[in-house]
Amino acid sequence: MSAVEVIMVALAAGAGAGVKDTASAAVRDAYGGLKVLLKRRISDDGAAQALDADETDPGVWQTRLGGLLTEVGADRDEQVLAVARRLLELVDPAGSTAGKYHVDVREAKGVQVGDHNTQRNTFS
Repeated sequence: MSAVEVIMVALAAGAGAGVKDTASAAVRDAYGGLKVLLKRRISDDGAAQALDADETDPGVWQTRLGGLLTEVGADRDEQVLAVARRLLELVDPAGSTAGKYHVDVREAKGVQVGDHNTQRNTFS
């Protein structure tokens, strides 16, 4: 999994867990911390606002932030990546232990990472 994908998955996991009353303080803190770190890197007001809108409409921020995270260097920021990985460990301990969030797909083509995906390839 690329660094950007780790951040995006962590944001989605944090948004999903963060809106539940059962989320632990550690999950809420890690999620909030990740958003703060990302907002410091992002100067685009629309993208920063998208981080605040994530609980209500994940599709909005996923579309806006995907390329921007690479552009601002968040995918190379060890602190951002450490917080994202910690959040994933808290939300999905079994998946983290099994290495679910440490997939390397550099130079791969036609690959999907995640659960319950469907892919159709048409070659002509």
